Amino acid sequence: MDWRDEGIVLSARPYGETGAIVELFTREHGRHLGLVRGGAGRRHKGALQPGNSLAAHWRARLNEHLGTYTAEMLKPRAGVLMDDAFALTGLSAACAVAGIVPEREAHPALYEGFEVLLDTMEDPDIWPAVFVRWELGLLQELGFGLDLGQCAATGSRDDLVYVSPRSGGAVSRAAGAPYAERLFRLPQFLVGAQAGEANPADVAEGLKITGHFLERHLYAPHDKHLPDARIRLMERVAARVA
Repeated sequence: MDWRDEGIVLSARPYGETGAIVELFTREHGRHLGLVRGGAGRRHKGALQPGNSLAAHWRARLNEHLGTYTAEMLKPRAGVLMDDAFALTGLSAACAVAGIVPEREAHPALYEGFEVLLDTMEDPDIWPAVFVRWELGLLQELGFGLDLGQCAATGSRDDLVYVSPRSGGAVSRAAGAPYAERLFRLPQFLVGAQAGEANPADVAEGLKITGHFLERHLYAPHDKHLPDARIRLMERVAARVA
């Protein structure tokens, strides 16, 4: 068995004396692990940093085996962001969240959105809002999309300012007023405004919303919690609000 694909490094961990188990999010083969021989050595270590794009060739005797990767760098992102602590926090969080995608399950649209997100990370005015939108897309792609187009209570499409933490549906100002303290505020960059128009408070609220539903639908059923890197991102964004 073998295939070739593009992939983004999500993680790499040492294996044996010189090898590394590398987790890639690939365009056509989903989240897929493989052994890189010599991956812990100086020659490969720089290429196997989270966020880097690789041209990967996977081989195994049987499809269910771990298999081995050989790979070449396509786009080095980790090094470019090395001096930007905020962007590195976002990169770590993005790679950690992408790790919840079911293994070996192809999601080309989600992969392409992930590429877009990582390619915006040199612009601190854009990428935090794109991060939230990507998480919304992840929820949608995995069957837990939020309905932000109409009021969950009345069906109205006007004056939508809240999100229900139960249903994931938008709620209009009038319908939600009696329960406002129990509802999320709906950031407008999630329903039409441009990502560049989102302020830190909008992004912080967006992260609360997507984090709530990621935890409920994708982590809690497997006795897991939001990754630490994702929690650190929420804390960094909240600090920017204050």
